[in-house]
Amino acid sequence: MHINQQRLRSDIESNAEFGAVPTEEGRGRTVVTGSEPDRRAREFFCERLRDAGLEISIDEVGNIVGRWVPESADPDAAPVATGSHLDSVPEGGIFDGPLGVYAALESVRAMQDAGVEPVRPVEVVNFTEEEGQRFGGGLIGSAVAVGDMSVEEALEIEDEDGIPLGDALADIGYRGESQLDASQWDSWIELHIEQSERLEDANVPAGVVTSIVGLSRCNVEITGEANHAGSTLMDDRSDALTAASEFILDVEQATNERGAISETAVGTVGKLEVSPNAPNVIPGTVSLTIDVRDVDYDSIEYIIDEARTSLARIEDERPVETSLEHPWNRQPIEMSERCRTALHDAGVDAGLETLELHSGAGHDTMHVAEVTDAALLFAPSRDGISHNPLEWTDWEDCAKATQVLAGALASLATE
Repeated sequence: MHINQQRLRSDIESNAEFGAVPTEEGRGRTVVTGSEPDRRAREFFCERLRDAGLEISIDEVGNIVGRWVPESADPDAAPVATGSHLDSVPEGGIFDGPLGVYAALESVRAMQDAGVEPVRPVEVVNFTEEEGQRFGGGLIGSAVAVGDMSVEEALEIEDEDGIPLGDALADIGYRGESQLDASQWDSWIELHIEQSERLEDANVPAGVVTSIVGLSRCNVEITGEANHAGSTLMDDRSDALTAASEFILDVEQATNERGAISETAVGTVGKLEVSPNAPNVIPGTVSLTIDVRDVDYDSIEYIIDEARTSLARIEDERPVETSLEHPWNRQPIEMSERCRTALHDAGVDAGLETLELHSGAGHDTMHVAEVTDAALLFAPSRDGISHNPLEWTDWEDCAKATQVLAGALASLATE
């Protein structure tokens, strides 16, 4: 099999025009689910699927599947599936998601060109709302596909303007009628940019993920009393922001302590809302999020327990009230040994080195791995930059990682 680097590049560069944003450096795009750029990206993808002779289906939450069933394949056999997502963060890069979608399509075209005779169908997938920039917390399409979320729940999720996902998809013509069931797949592999520097540092073109980190997210609220910044003496203040600052440092300290045991443990306070947020008013309320991740779930539990302990201590020492909610909690998940072996073997066959590493980000694969054999493959990211117009993966690296993907898919599809 031979990956056509120019064909792959042309697809990704064409896709980059949808939602393109002006930048001084790099190439940026904003493709939010249900937007006009999303419609155009989906239409182009469907055109490319048809050009390759794939049969297209669209499910109720907008997941798009291109199905290749050559004469050699049993149409009733469990398919091998591959793909990623086409939506983006605001002013994101051109590779996060689209590389996985179009590498999947290029893998099928490479198999067709080489006369590979699969005994199983191969499916190329674009999942809806992976990034979660408009509806919910992300990974919606794959959550529905594995049964973690019902179709009805997904379609009723509203954006900030009160528009449900179902209406947004209908408006762009991509609310289908069927329901994708990932549990019916024989296997799944997603190619994604690494979003870190390990492959670049090692000068290796493809990374085979061993496990995806567990992820917990907590919502914390600290309530004091808003008051005048000039006439309220320091001893009389109930400052929610100074209390929150102390809490944030406690989270950092707990994460660093756990890092001595598990180097992959990370904890982040990345979002704060301060009220009333005025320069001459003592902050009365602070709402913030904690994002905790590790391949070792004990680390996640430790850091969140320490966060609760910190809040209790702050309540004792300061005139504030606190609360912590824990709405999102996912266990770490191991990738399929069978799929990982197929990827490593494909690297050997192509004369390309592969490196084992963990994933600190979730991706749709974390859902799919709950219901079938799944793997995640990384391509190098220059300087580890992602979600940014400076996000970049050299075209040669895109082609090399796709070569590994194609070899693994061909192996799984001909077993």
